[in-house]
Amino acid sequence: MKFGLRVRGGLAAAFIMFAGSAALPVASVVVSSPAAAQTVNSIEVVGNRRVELETIRSYFKPGPGGTLDAGRVDDGLKALIETGLFSDVKINRQGGRLIVTVVENPVIGRVAFEGNKKVKDEQLQGEVQSKPRGTLSRPMVQSDAQRIAEIYRRSGRYDVRVTPEMIEQPNNRVDLVFTIEEGAKTGVKSIEFVGNNAFSSYRLKDVIKTRETNLLSFLGSGDVYDPDRVEADRDLIRRFYLKNGYADVQVVAALSEYDPERKGFMVTFKIEEGQQYRVGSVDFQSTISTLDPNSLRGYSRVSVGSLYNVENIEKSVEEMQIEASRRGYAFAVVRPRGDRNFEAHTVSVVFAVDEGPRTYIERINIRGNTRTRDYVIRREFDISEGDAYNRALVDRAERRLKNLDFFKDVKISTEPGSSSDRVILVVNLEEKSTGDFSISGGYSTTDGALAEVSISERNFLGRGLFAKASVTYGQFARGYSLSFVEPYLLDYRVALGLDLYQRQQLANNFISYGTKTLGFSPRLGFQLREDLSLQLRYSIYRQEITLPQTLSNCNNGGGTSTLPFNPTPAFINANPGNPQAAAIGAATGGLGCFSDGEASLPVRQELQKGATLTSALGYTLNYNTLDNNKNPTDGLLVDFKQDFAGVGGDVSYLKTAFDAKYFTPLVSDIVSIVHLQGGILNKIGNTQLRMLDHFQMGPNLVRGFAPNGIGPRDINPFGTQDALGGTKYWGASLELQMPFWFLPKETGLKGAVYADAGGLWGYQGPTSWAQTGEVNVAGCQAPSRNPNNPGTCLGLQFNDQNTVRTSVGVGLVWASPFGPLRFDYAIPLTKGQFDRTQEFRFGGGTSF
Repeated sequence: MKFGLRVRGGLAAAFIMFAGSAALPVASVVVSSPAAAQTVNSIEVVGNRRVELETIRSYFKPGPGGTLDAGRVDDGLKALIETGLFSDVKINRQGGRLIVTVVENPVIGRVAFEGNKKVKDEQLQGEVQSKPRGTLSRPMVQSDAQRIAEIYRRSGRYDVRVTPEMIEQPNNRVDLVFTIEEGAKTGVKSIEFVGNNAFSSYRLKDVIKTRETNLLSFLGSGDVYDPDRVEADRDLIRRFYLKNGYADVQVVAALSEYDPERKGFMVTFKIEEGQQYRVGSVDFQSTISTLDPNSLRGYSRVSVGSLYNVENIEKSVEEMQIEASRRGYAFAVVRPRGDRNFEAHTVSVVFAVDEGPRTYIERINIRGNTRTRDYVIRREFDISEGDAYNRALVDRAERRLKNLDFFKDVKISTEPGSSSDRVILVVNLEEKSTGDFSISGGYSTTDGALAEVSISERNFLGRGLFAKASVTYGQFARGYSLSFVEPYLLDYRVALGLDLYQRQQLANNFISYGTKTLGFSPRLGFQLREDLSLQLRYSIYRQEITLPQTLSNCNNGGGTSTLPFNPTPAFINANPGNPQAAAIGAATGGLGCFSDGEASLPVRQELQKGATLTSALGYTLNYNTLDNNKNPTDGLLVDFKQDFAGVGGDVSYLKTAFDAKYFTPLVSDIVSIVHLQGGILNKIGNTQLRMLDHFQMGPNLVRGFAPNGIGPRDINPFGTQDALGGTKYWGASLELQMPFWFLPKETGLKGAVYADAGGLWGYQGPTSWAQTGEVNVAGCQAPSRNPNNPGTCLGLQFNDQNTVRTSVGVGLVWASPFGPLRFDYAIPLTKGQFDRTQEFRFGGGTSF
């Protein structure tokens, strides 16, 4: 005997296939006498094997005088069938006897699943109600088949087929086997928008979570049809319009239709946009006599003339209500009101402050946190048990819990308390995996090939701690790092971070030397506002330079150098009477120690010093109003940082840097990006600045230039001509990013055009070295490329001009499933005499 359930096209159609005996319990009543009621002397039960005799008799209860009329017999028969214990029940009345003949349902020996590869047995066992050692109920089996199909439907497999089979065993037992044909995932073949005039379909596809199926869809699940996700997308679209001034918007429908030919769903969102509104006026009112409503004006994010933005209104309400609570008005409620002017297309916004109901929090109950400790959840609340109930603070706590990224779902609801002025907060949570193990790979024209293995945990030991360990190995960069973050130091909303790292940068086409850095950095983070944060840090690191011996063997015989006498071309040329120098010059064609190449003087001097210890205090102030941190289209991001070195250690300086990016949407999904940056390095005391502490700039300042390709440079034509860096820099960039409208949105490709400008100057590092006799003489002649005229400058001769570098270029930005990739081709328009260019640049990586 078997029956099956088949689901196609998102609609479930159940059908039953029977073989052998009847599939459902059969009830029949045989009455031997036409009398409506008879006295029953006994109730006989036939056919029962497991169910007790008295249990079956208890369903037939005679009325007064011991009579069982037809109604009582029928009621008993129905109740007996509803137990699900019997496949057949017959009633026979013979004189004063009532004979009940039953056929018991078999007992389930085991429940098994066959054909399920995408869903584990354990998950299916938890969903079905038919259990081993339980009684077989065919309606329940049918319901179980539907549940299994629903599990597959939620994962996007609408072509699933579930067929239950019952294999008979001795002693009236059966094995229940669900045979599953999983079918392929049912994807979303197209997403359409109807009624959208203000925003293109291309732009709206960025707003929703559902994606169209494409060649790379196997790397994600956004294209799998999920009706719950489609319904959530309706709200995302509505919120997007409300944020952009469309106060009357309605997403009237989200239609999903299965296309058998394309074997996928067509999703259509129907939108009624309405008119775009701006804020006509902002007013503040209060029914609390002692609370001046205008004193809350500074907490409003709504300004006259700006686009009507529901998110700004909600944030204003929250901040004003919290501020009123801080001032002692614990039950104050801020209610916004908007009066539309349909002709002027404006909204007059009024924030009304009223005395709310005097309600207190009796308890905070937390449910579903199987791993996360209670205190990790409770510390996200600014209210506790016994405090006045404040909906704004509850909403803030819910948002904070969601931002933790520990839970799949977070919902905070209320239940009545022990009295009318008491409420119970119920926090319902669903935990999710918070550990990550990744193997990452990447390549760039700067660092070459690079691989990284990392393991991290966002909720370490269920205590809300963050821990990460990573190892990097690449063509020119190697190292490891250990990071730990305690987000609530001593139960205050202050984050403590600890970082231990080791980095090795190898010599490459852009620098002649390598560096080894071992460091440790504790830091404190403060969230001053939702859009403003402050980080304080201390850094201590040990750094040294590595260099081949052939690039560091110059010695003009000065000072106390332990190197053998090996003069520079300038020394040979300036001392023709020195026989030893003349002999070396004759043997090397006048090049001396430069015959086998030579690193710049500051590099060799740093090598001679050995490892240097830097101890620095610093801070970073961050202002962030971006609409999306991953793919921003609107908002401002500003970083201002300063580091003071000299708290012990071997170096002293004050380094200041500023970086700002402003994103704004233009027309037809084109986004403009204005990028400004600048920095200055100040010497402190008598300690000379190291070359390594200078700013080094290249494509990070002006695209089209090589790494370390901009700014002061050693111009000795016979050496490595290393970049020396500068103490001052500035940069400005204007970029337009636009989609390729002829390509599907899901490809993630965007084009970019840009113009960059910037400058780096002010080298203040070492220029002479008495130990090796490389000391500059006033008025000396700069070196040239002619070996016979190498100049008379024995020390460092460098170019340091405050030249404005400019370039224009195009780029290809790909938000690929393999990670973000970018290709740039830029042409320098103006450059310094000794700058180095690199017109093509590529960078990107992925985790797998």
